[in-house]
Amino acid sequence: MKLRLTPLNFATAFLVVLAIVTWVYKPVAITGKELVHWTGTVAIIFLFLAFSVWFLDLIFRNFFRETKMLWTIELSFIVLTAIIYLLVK
Repeated sequence: MKLRLTPLNFATAFLVVLAIVTWVYKPVAITGKELVHWTGTVAIIFLFLAFSVWFLDLIFRNFFRETKMLWTIELSFIVLTAIIYLLVK
């Protein structure tokens, strides 16, 4: 099995670290003052998102064999997701 670093690998790692930080340290900056008692739930949501991103990375790896094309598609997906998030917000 060939190990390839992709943008969604970094996103998965970021979400897992964010879930651990949220669960262990209970930061108010991430959850807000209203959700200070819901940090465990927020951490589980981050873990679910990390699992979803990991699964999506596996799907993209099966469809795009070349690393350059894989990086292009995954970066495009991340940018599109960020744009949709900002438009909805």
